[in-house]
Parts: sequence; structure tokens; C-alpha cells
Amino acid sequence: MFYTILKRFFLKKRVAKKLQKQQPPLEQQKISTIGVLVDEAYFSQASTLVKEIMNHGFKEEQIQVLVFREKNKPKEIIKEPFLTPKNISITGEISKPQVIAFLDTPFDMLINYYDVSKFSLMILSIRSKADFKVGFDAIDKRVNHLIIKGEVEKYKEYIAELFKYLKILNKI
Repeated sequence: MFYTILKRFFLKKRVAKKLQKQQPPLEQQKISTIGVLVDEAYFSQASTLVKEIMNHGFKEEQIQVLVFREKNKPKEIIKEPFLTPKNISITGEISKPQVIAFLDTPFDMLINYYDVSKFSLMILSIRSKADFKVGFDAIDKRVNHLIIKGEVEKYKEYIAELFKYLKILNKI
């Protein structure tokens, strides 16, 4: 318990420091690859979210998903790559190779599909090499470049709104 409190404290400091260095996107390029970061505690239908994105003209191989889980059930089989708080050290370093590969992939857009501020998720969003980041309005405004107001459960409305703004911004 003490370790968890201490870990949250240090992750919070790490996130605050990285957010101060955050730069706005410089290039106006079209979106061809999408990364999706999902908090399974509040939205467990990552595959339906991917299908909704595919309905807007993207192919499945253009979309990668990373799922954040609070706890891992040992016998449960998960299709998407995932991580738990145990995979993140007290200094914010990631120990899982799949997650490191996801964060190092230079996506054209990262969708941060979570609306509860968790420093573990925020550190992942900040460390991502994505050019353009999109998320909910309940998260720190410095994490995302485009903020859309909505509810996690209403994913169809959120994706429709996102693609409406991407057309306005000439990103698709």
C-alpha cells in the first residue's frame, strides 16, 4: 500500500515535468496510422471501437490498440496488447516490450480513450511518439492536441465527432 502511494506521487511528478516540455504539433500531415490507448476499467469494448474507426475508411492494419488494465487475471486470454500498473516502475519506466514498441511507433494520431486521470495512462500518452493526440476533456489539457467533450460509453458519437473535426482540420 505504501509503495502504491509512493509510486503515484513520483508518477505525478514525472507527468508534471514532462507536460511542461510538451510541444504542439508542427506538421499538418494526413492521418494514415492510428494508435488507441484504452482504459479497460471504464471501457472494455476495444474491438468495437476499432470497428467504428474502420467504418470511417481506415483498415485494421492501420490501427493498433493498447489496453490498460488495473489487474491481470492469470487464465484470461486477451487479444490486444495490454499493461498493468505493475509494468510501470516508480520512475515511469516501462518493462513490457509490447508496450515499449507501441510507444515508440510514430503514429499519425493517438486516441487517448479514457476520461479518468490516471498518472499511469498519462505517462503512456506523453511518452508516445504520436504526432497528433486526441482525448477527452476530463484529462489535463496539455496531454492532448485535440480535446473532445463526451462520455466513454458513447463511443459512436465520440468517433463521429472526432472525424468531423479531423475533416475540418484537413487531417483526413
